[in-house]
Amino acid sequence: MFTALIKAMRPKQWTKNGFVFFALVFDKQLFVPESFVRTLEGFFLFCLISSTVYLFNDIADVESDRKHPEKKNRPIASGALPVNVARTAAILLTLIVIPLGYFLAPMFAVILALYLVINLLYSRWLKHVPILDVLIIAAGFVLRVGAGASLIVVERFSPWLYVVTTLFALFIGFGKRRAEMTLLEKGAGSHRKVLDGYTLPMLDQFITIVSGTTIVAYSLYTFSAPNLPENHSMMLTIPFAVYGIFRYLQLIQTGHAAGAPDEVALKDRPIQITALLWGLTVLAIFYFS
Repeated sequence: MFTALIKAMRPKQWTKNGFVFFALVFDKQLFVPESFVRTLEGFFLFCLISSTVYLFNDIADVESDRKHPEKKNRPIASGALPVNVARTAAILLTLIVIPLGYFLAPMFAVILALYLVINLLYSRWLKHVPILDVLIIAAGFVLRVGAGASLIVVERFSPWLYVVTTLFALFIGFGKRRAEMTLLEKGAGSHRKVLDGYTLPMLDQFITIVSGTTIVAYSLYTFSAPNLPENHSMMLTIPFAVYGIFRYLQLIQTGHAAGAPDEVALKDRPIQITALLWGLTVLAIFYFS
């Protein structure tokens, strides 16, 4: 049962909480010990609160998950983790994480609580509302970035990164919806009600819009942010961002992106290499140029 609980907490999806480190890295405080330790602690707490959300979400979706070709194997849907045990674990995590977040930084605790409330509303109602469901997902990523900023004394963190994060999250969210519709085909609405409010051509238009604006917004950031090198060397990271977006589009269109985006990233070698090269280039430009 403990193994089932850990699996239901979805540690593989903790990678998305890496956005908590954005403020630390892009404000040039990665090698400041106090800031690094506080951000690392905040990352761990955000992982636990996101796992709490997954537990509440799977409890709410247990019946529909049992009809899904892949989600039926989740611990709660399969019966490996009893619903009452999952609910108790989720409540205990909430009672532990929020106070610990407050001791770390009061604003951080507020963001944790806001993230939890928004996602509980999402699990109960908002995930059934087309377009708004993806906007809520994007808000979660922006809150992660804001959480990281609340943990340190931010000096020159560019607001452009909030814009880029929002657009990128919308791109990932609409891409996931398209992949789900492709996987479930005509029975999509019976598995996820919100998919009745989408069509493939509509999603393709949304994806085209947000992918293009993500590239433009990121490009503008690379030469307009206040704390970047004056030689505009940050623009060297643009090709990695463009390729990563195009690669995910390719996976969506060819039917190889049916799972969660972070799971796809963990399996796709080209995306992993691109993310690694992008990260190394960013570190080289910010800290060693």
